[in-house]
Amino acid sequence: MKKIIFSIIILAMAYSNLEAQSRLIGERSIYTQYFMTPFLINPGATGQNEYGQFIANYRNTWASFSGSPKTMTIAYDGVLGNRIGIGLIGISDSFAAFSTSKGGLNLSYTIETPDHKVGFGVSGEYIQYSLRGDALINEILQDGDAVVMDRLNDNSYFDAGFGIYGMYKGKLMYGLSLPSVLSTRLGGDTNGAVDKEYGYIASLGYRFEVPEKDLVFEPSIYAKKLMFVPFHVDVNLKADFLNEQLTAGLIGSVGAENRIGFLIGTQLTNFGFYYTYNMSLNKFQNYNNGSHELSVRMRFQPYDRKSISAQE
Repeated sequence: MKKIIFSIIILAMAYSNLEAQSRLIGERSIYTQYFMTPFLINPGATGQNEYGQFIANYRNTWASFSGSPKTMTIAYDGVLGNRIGIGLIGISDSFAAFSTSKGGLNLSYTIETPDHKVGFGVSGEYIQYSLRGDALINEILQDGDAVVMDRLNDNSYFDAGFGIYGMYKGKLMYGLSLPSVLSTRLGGDTNGAVDKEYGYIASLGYRFEVPEKDLVFEPSIYAKKLMFVPFHVDVNLKADFLNEQLTAGLIGSVGAENRIGFLIGTQLTNFGFYYTYNMSLNKFQNYNNGSHELSVRMRFQPYDRKSISAQE
């Protein structure tokens, strides 16, 4: 019964083009921990830390359900110069018979004043979609289905986006990302611009510090309207204790996806480990064990921006 239900879901998504193409073009937030590494969804946030960081992230959505989405991300965030940031992002995603590979490059330029820091960034991504050949033996698939046959051609896309991300007085965080401003199909039978909708990811957060308790609270909200994805809002609350040696948080989403969950993790010197669990509030939760996400982070030697500036 589960296999039949899942097959119907997959084919519906293929026909609507909702998940097969927009899941990794329009919708960046396949993560739940992105608010701690915003450069993954907003190129303007690239290179704004005083250190470089390497990130490995794994997410299993709808765990225990056959063919559930699984995503592996490898990323780097750092600086090239006093004001220039660079981000490298690689993604491998599988969703039943669908698979996606993506390689992305972020470049940003950051302006700093004593009270304000704001980054302007652009992103370029190469995205390739494919469909396993064994999808053709599905008993509910119609022979010669045009959408399925097109996916078997391993078509690919180029995607470009833009973002702004800032912080005022080290406390107020804000951002606006415009993903998929340009999407062009590179493979398949046709080339050219993609028939699409334009969207955005708008964010707002604040950093509350309690020095006497060595405690920091960071509530944030992300409003998103993306290509073929209905409007939805993510609400996050993160708390850091003992200089990030312990991190805990609550996460939730309303709109296109209704879910709740929690975050727990630790940052020990230059090594960090974070785990997130979330569950859907929709009926499909009855068929799976929720979603699990793991992140490992390595921080590199802090950058001396003044030294970099002098060398330039």
